[in-house]
Amino acid sequence: MKNRPESRSGSRAKNDTENERPKIILVDDNTTNLALGEKILNSFYEVRAVPSAEKLFECLEHGTPDLILLDLEMPEIDGCQAIKYLKNAAAFSDIPVIFLTAEDTEDVELEWFNMGAIDCVSKPFSPSALRKCIETHLLLASQKKELRTRNEKLQALVLEKSKQVSALQNAVLGVMSGLVECRDCVAAGHASRTRKYLQFMIEKLIEENLYTQETSGWDLDYLLPSAQLHDVGKIAISDAILNKPGKLTHEEFEKMKEHVTFGVNAIECVEAITAGHDFLRHAKVFASTHHEKWDGSGYPWGLSEGSIPLEGRLMAVVDVYDALTSQRPYKNPFPPSEAEEIITSSSGTHFDPVLVDVFHKVNDHFAEVANAAQCSASPGTSGIHWSVC
Repeated sequence: MKNRPESRSGSRAKNDTENERPKIILVDDNTTNLALGEKILNSFYEVRAVPSAEKLFECLEHGTPDLILLDLEMPEIDGCQAIKYLKNAAAFSDIPVIFLTAEDTEDVELEWFNMGAIDCVSKPFSPSALRKCIETHLLLASQKKELRTRNEKLQALVLEKSKQVSALQNAVLGVMSGLVECRDCVAAGHASRTRKYLQFMIEKLIEENLYTQETSGWDLDYLLPSAQLHDVGKIAISDAILNKPGKLTHEEFEKMKEHVTFGVNAIECVEAITAGHDFLRHAKVFASTHHEKWDGSGYPWGLSEGSIPLEGRLMAVVDVYDALTSQRPYKNPFPPSEAEEIITSSSGTHFDPVLVDVFHKVNDHFAEVANAAQCSASPGTSGIHWSVC
């Protein structure tokens, strides 16, 4: 196609008043047809008559019409070539195009419609038929535009409401995990740190195309906040066990293990009175499987290897890492380098070997978070202790 211009402005010129007449460009290489078309339409529309597709393109550089009447048979650039350009140009693709033709066969008309024409008008023009055709399609175009505007406003409203709901959800999750940490004082900051660690791990998994079947359906806007509830069941464990200044007895540890089922039951209660949601589903998986081990020696279900959901296998790594690098009543925090060695030594027993490899690739990020947390701790009688709620 020759002389096809580059689009500089495809935005529709705004009407100065609501009563401004619709703008139509009439394209025909026959001067008689141009004169007749102008005469028929000038009383109703603002008409620009041009003798070629090249002139049409020049007009489009100065404003977008409401409709184009386009002759099929023209030299150099015919109507078929012109409409292909219009429909492939984002700035002009929505302009209604009506073909003007002396041909009148069903097969040819179908071809024109497939190109993007909305109608065709036979020449010589019938004034009433031409005006009615234009009136009908301008009305349809106006209704389509109005519907599109309403849909855009509705989508914007839905998006804003979704953001509000998401913000509320995240706030509630944060408060709930905070309540747990207020009772389990030695775990202050645990939920927010494990969330950061999870994000490092998951982003690296996605980057390296690992476990794509599982991660492809994840929405991290829901999954990551839901991870904060993995220890929500600890709210049902007694203070004497949660904050015991030493290692737990066998009986106490069995009681502590119950926090998993308490957490799952709590989340299921929420599910039962709501329509259910991805973040609740993820939260339940995190809560129920983060203490499972790769070799099947974990709790509460004794799951092993791939039978442990990926969320649980991920949380197992970050949960243990944070426990190692954090203060506990029975130990001071390990430096990140030592925690890394412990995680590595448990590959294939406690942890998924693939995830341990991923952990090594993001360990520098883990260390930054852990070091920052250790630096914020306050000195106490046992060396280091966390500020409590």
